[in-house]
Amino acid sequence: MIRQDYNRIDHKRRSTIDYKKKQFAVPTYKQQDYPHRLSLYEIPPTAEITLEQFEQWGIDRLRILAEIEACSFRNKTPAETAAHVAPLLQKWLPLHANTSSSAGSQDNNLKLERQKDHYSHFILRLAFSSTEDLRRRFARIESALFKLRFQNDDIKERQRFVESLQLDWEVVPEEEKKFLWADLQNATPGLKRQDVEEGGWFKVDFETVPELVEGRRVFLKGGKAYVPVREQMSMVLAGFNAMLDTGLELAARALPRLDEDDRLTPILNHLSKNFATPDSTLSDSDSAIPGAPINAFSIDPLSQHFPLCMRNLHVTLRKNSHLKHFGRLQYTLFLKGIGLTLEDCLIFWRQAFKLITDDTFNKEYRYNIRHAYGDVGGDAIRRGRGYSPFSCQKILTEHPPGSGESHGCPYRHFSVDNLTTLLQNTGINDRDVLRGVKEDVEKKRFHIACNRVFDWAHKGDIKRVKEDGSWGAAELDTIVHPNTYFKRSYLLENGGATAVKGDHMEM
Repeated sequence: MIRQDYNRIDHKRRSTIDYKKKQFAVPTYKQQDYPHRLSLYEIPPTAEITLEQFEQWGIDRLRILAEIEACSFRNKTPAETAAHVAPLLQKWLPLHANTSSSAGSQDNNLKLERQKDHYSHFILRLAFSSTEDLRRRFARIESALFKLRFQNDDIKERQRFVESLQLDWEVVPEEEKKFLWADLQNATPGLKRQDVEEGGWFKVDFETVPELVEGRRVFLKGGKAYVPVREQMSMVLAGFNAMLDTGLELAARALPRLDEDDRLTPILNHLSKNFATPDSTLSDSDSAIPGAPINAFSIDPLSQHFPLCMRNLHVTLRKNSHLKHFGRLQYTLFLKGIGLTLEDCLIFWRQAFKLITDDTFNKEYRYNIRHAYGDVGGDAIRRGRGYSPFSCQKILTEHPPGSGESHGCPYRHFSVDNLTTLLQNTGINDRDVLRGVKEDVEKKRFHIACNRVFDWAHKGDIKRVKEDGSWGAAELDTIVHPNTYFKRSYLLENGGATAVKGDHMEM
C-alpha cells in the first residue's frame, strides 16, 4: 500500500498562489541586532555588503582559523594557543564586550565588529561546505574559536548569552537531585554535598557532551548525562557544534545554486583552496632587510636562511650550473623579494651559468630575468614592477615539477625518503622532528612541516626573543611565504629587534 504524502501538492489541483504576487514579491531584509558578543550563528545574514567586504572579511577570518589549526598541529597547549591567537584576533577579527563601551551593545563600532564576525562566518561556511573533509575541518576549528572566545568572555555577559539560548537542556528537579546526590557527588570530582544540593544541574543526552564523558566528570544514567552548571561550557559547545553541522549540510545543498553567479564562485573557490595553506604576499616596504649585505656575492652564505624549497634550488644550481624555466622563475622572484637588485641578479645568474657563453646567456636568459623584475615587457608589467615572489600556496598548487625539474615544494613533491635525505643534508637530524615532518606530509600539512623545521632550527633564538619580550606572538605566527621564512631566520640569528610583518593575504 502506498502511503499518501499530504504535504505534497497535487499536480491536478490549481495552485492557490497568485502568480502576480509571486512574480512581483519584494524580498524583505532584516538588519541583524547583536545584543551579545558571542553568537551561535543561527540566522544567516540578509543585508547587503560590497564584494570587497565579502572578499576581505572572508580572508581575515581565514587568517585566524589557519593560525588556530596550525597551533593544534604544532601541539600547543590551550593557554599557548590563546596567547598566540589573541593579538591576531585583535588585528584581524576584533570582538569587544558590551562593557568596553558606555553605549553597550548599541555602540556603532561594536555593531560593525559583530557584523563582520557574523558575515565572515557564513562566507567561510559557504566556501568550506563543498566536501565532507572541508566541512569537518571548518567545524572543528570554528568550534575551537568559539570555545576560546567563550572562555575569555565577560562573566556577566556570558551568563546573559547562555540564558538567551534555546538549547535542549532539562533541569534536574530537586527531588531527583536529592535522590541521586551520592551518585552525583561521586561522579563529579571536587564537589561537596552542599554543592550538589545547592548547585544547578542539567540532564542531557550523553553523546552531546563527549568531553565530559571522556574525562569522567559527569554521572550517567539511562542514556542521560547529569551535568553541573559549572560545566555549562561543554553543553553550549555541544549545541554550537550541532547547529554548525546542520548549517553546513544545508549550505552544501544550496551551493549548486551559486554556480551561475560568476562574482562569488571564484572568491569562494579561492578561499577553500587557501584553507590548506593561506595565500600571502610581501609588500614592497617589507622587501628589504635594513643593513643586510644582499648582493650577487653574498647569496651563498645567506642560503643557510633559505627555506627548503629555495635551498634545494640553490644547491641544484651550484651542482648543475643550470635550472629549467620554472625553477629559474621561482628562484629569481625569491631573490628579488629578499632585496637583490636587478643588476646583482643578472651578475648572479651569469656567474651561476658558467658553462655557457655570454652570447648564449644574453640571448636565452637575460630578457626573462629583466621581465621578472619589470624592467621590460608590457605597460602593466612595468607599472607593477614585475612579478611578486611566489607564496607557499602558489608553489604548492601551480606548475608541479616534472622530470629533471627542481622547483616546487620538497615537502609535497619529494618522496619521503628523498625528503628525509634532503633534510639531513641541511643539518636536520633530530628523530622527533623527522618523524613529525613525515606525519605532516602524510596528512598533507606541508606548510606545517616547514614550520616544524623552522622552529627546531631556530629554537634557541625563538626562546631568547620570547623571554626578552622583543617579539610577540604576532611576529611568530605561521610562515606561509618563503621570503618570510628567510627574513625571520635572518633577523633571529642577527638579533633583529623587529620581526617581519609583511604578510598580506591576497586573492
